[in-house]
Amino acid sequence: MGTTQPIRNKKTLENFRNYYKKEENKPRNYALIVFGLNSALRISDILNLKWKDVCNSAGYLEHIIVTEKKTGKKNVLALNRATKEALDYYRKTIETIDSEHYIFSSQKVKDEPITRSQAFRIIQKAAQKCGMKEPVSCHSLRKTFGYYAWKNGTPPALLMSIYNHSSYEITKRYLGIEQLDKDEVYEKNVKKRGLRKKENSRYI
Repeated sequence: MGTTQPIRNKKTLENFRNYYKKEENKPRNYALIVFGLNSALRISDILNLKWKDVCNSAGYLEHIIVTEKKTGKKNVLALNRATKEALDYYRKTIETIDSEHYIFSSQKVKDEPITRSQAFRIIQKAAQKCGMKEPVSCHSLRKTFGYYAWKNGTPPALLMSIYNHSSYEITKRYLGIEQLDKDEVYEKNVKKRGLRKKENSRYI
């Protein structure tokens, strides 16, 4: 499942999400991170998107259809408000937009998207500048989406479907929430018994 984990701290996540908007003014990089945090797509599928996939002459689409490179399966997902706003913020900085152009286009190679390694460097830099110590990669965006969906009460079956997992146990391990489930049991048990954890004590 890899060593990267979701970004669980809300303040850290907010700083990470907005780094390229508030600190470096790089709209493309900002939009890339926001898109990743709100789509649950693999980075290879995000980089493969073109403007025609997300908008037309009437505006942004409500849903986009992605054929996943890894699985070959079609995935239909909604473009939420945060994603549309980030894309629009980025789009306004581009002089000429062709519907056939890649959204996250390379500034060095014409008519090509940025590479996976470049996306990794973009994400790594934002994480380091925000003081994040834990391993962060492109996959962290995908995992963070699922972690907050779980925290907000998304049904297990729906999370499994989003990630194309065969069981909820796999999804829990993938998102790093298996241990959190266990921790919650202990915490609830302490509260029900009216016990408080003593400072500097290993026992209740």
